[in-house]
Amino acid sequence: MAEDKQEKSTNDAKAKMLSGSAWMTAGSVTSRIIGALYIIPWTTWLGAYSTQANALYAQGYNIYNLFLVVATAGIPSAISKLVAHYNGINEYSVGRRLYRSGMYVSMAMGVICATIMLFGANLLNNGDPNVTPVIRSLAWAVLVIPAMSITRGFLQGYNWMAPSAMSQFVEQVFRVVYMLAATYFIMKMHPTHWVPAVTQSTFAAFVGAIGAILVLGFAYLKHLGEMNQLATQGVQDKDVRTRELIFKIIYQAIPFIVIEAGITIFQLIDQYTFKRVMTMMGGYTSYQINAVYALFAFNANKLYMIVISLASAMAATVIPLLATARAQSNQKSMRDQIENGIMLFYFVMIPASLGLAAVAQQIYTVFYRYDAAGVTILEFAAFMAIPFGLYTVGAAMMQGISENKKMMKFLAIGVMIKLIIQAPLIFFLKGMGPLLATGISMMVINYLILHSFNMEFRLRFHQMAKPTNQILAYSLIMFVAVKAVMMGINLFVSPYGRYTAFFALIPGVIVGVSVFGYLALRFRLVDEIMGQARANYFRLKLHVN
Repeated sequence: MAEDKQEKSTNDAKAKMLSGSAWMTAGSVTSRIIGALYIIPWTTWLGAYSTQANALYAQGYNIYNLFLVVATAGIPSAISKLVAHYNGINEYSVGRRLYRSGMYVSMAMGVICATIMLFGANLLNNGDPNVTPVIRSLAWAVLVIPAMSITRGFLQGYNWMAPSAMSQFVEQVFRVVYMLAATYFIMKMHPTHWVPAVTQSTFAAFVGAIGAILVLGFAYLKHLGEMNQLATQGVQDKDVRTRELIFKIIYQAIPFIVIEAGITIFQLIDQYTFKRVMTMMGGYTSYQINAVYALFAFNANKLYMIVISLASAMAATVIPLLATARAQSNQKSMRDQIENGIMLFYFVMIPASLGLAAVAQQIYTVFYRYDAAGVTILEFAAFMAIPFGLYTVGAAMMQGISENKKMMKFLAIGVMIKLIIQAPLIFFLKGMGPLLATGISMMVINYLILHSFNMEFRLRFHQMAKPTNQILAYSLIMFVAVKAVMMGINLFVSPYGRYTAFFALIPGVIVGVSVFGYLALRFRLVDEIMGQARANYFRLKLHVN
C-alpha cells in the first residue's frame, strides 16, 4: 500500500512536471519566437545601420539583464520555492505572507537598480556614448518588472503555470508592437537617427511589462477565492514574523541572484573583453569589431536563445516540485524528479539544437539576410546551446534541493575557467572564441552538477543510458535527413534570398519533426519520457505502429 502511494505520488509529480513544462515551454518559446521575428522588419527599416544597431542593442540588453536579475534579487524563484515548500506542509497562509513581504523587498530593489541605471549610465557604457541612452531607457523596465516577476513566482509556487505562460506571450506582443511602430516612424522621418530608434526599441521592455502585469493581476484575482479557501483549511500560521520572512526571502534570493545571472555574467565578460582583445590584436576597425560582436552577441544569440528557452521553461517547472519533495523529506521523489528532468531536457534540447544547426543557413538568411560568417557562428552556437541549456536546468535543480552554496561554488569555477581561456580563444577563433569559452566553462559546471546529484541521490544512469542513446541516435538521423533535404533544395533554389530561404525552411522543419517524432514513437522512446498512456495516444492519432 505504501509503495503504491509512493508510486502514485511520483507519477503525479511527473505529470505535473510534464504539464507545467508544456505550459512554460509554450509561453517561453512563443515569446522567444515573437522576440526573434521582429528582427526581420526591424533590420529592414534600419537599413545600413542594422549591424551597428544590433551591436548597440546587445550591449544595452546585457547590462539590463544583469540589473534585472539584481532588481528581482532572485526573489521570484525564491518565492516559488518557498511557497511550494509551505504549501507542501499545508501552511498556505505563510506562503501568502511571503508574497507580500517579497513584494516590498523587490519593489525597493527595483527603485534602487533603476536609479543606478538612470544616473550611472555613463559609467556603464564601456566607452561608447551611444549606449548611455539605451541603458537609461531600460531603467523604467527594471523599475516595474520585479513586481511582475514576483507574482509569476508566487503563482508558480502553486504550480499554476498557465498565467506565467500567458503573461510572457502578452509581454512580447506589447513590446514588439511598440518597438516596431516606434522604429518605423523614427526611421521614416529621420533616416539617419538609428540610435533613437534603438533607444525606443529598448524602452519597449517597459511597455511589455505593463501588459504582463495586467495578465498576472487578472490571474491573481481569479485564483484569490481558491487561495483563501486553502489558507483557511490548511494549518494556521506558526509564529513567523514578517521580519523573519523577509530574512528568509533574502537568504534564499542571494544565491538565486548569482546563479540566475550565470549566462548574463558570461555575456558581460564577452562584452567587456571582446573589443579590447580584438583591438590589442590590431588590424581591425571599430566598425569591423562591432560587426563581428553583433554576429555572436545579437544575431546568433537571438536564435539559439529560442532553443535555450525550452530549458528555461523546464527549470521554472522543476524548482517548486523539488522544493515540495524536499519539504516532505521524500528522497526517492527528489531522485525521480531529477532523473525525469534530465531525460526531458535531453528529449527536447538535443533534437532542437541539432535541428537548428541543420537549418542554420536558411533560418539565418530569413532573419538577417545571407552572411557566411553569421551562418557558421549560428551552426556552432546551436551545438553550444546544449551545455548552456543543461546549466539552466541543472542550476534550477540544485536550487530546488537547497544546494545553493555548492551551486555558487560551481559557477565561480566556471567563471574562472572562462576568464582564463577567453583571450586565447578570441585570438585564434575571433567571433567563435567567446562562444567556445562559455561552452567549455558550462560543460565543467554541468559535470560538477551531475556528479553532485549522483553522490547524493545515486542516479540510475544504467536505466537512463538506453533512452539517452536513443535520443542521440534519432537526433543524428534527423540532422542528416534535414541536412540532405536542405542541400537538395539548394540545388534547385537560390539559398541566398530571404523568400527562397523561408520556403526551403518549411520542408526542412517538417522532415525534422517527422523523422524524430516517428523514431521516438516507433521505438518506444516517448513511453520512457511521457508515460505509456500518452505515447499510445500519440501512436493512435498519428498511425504509428
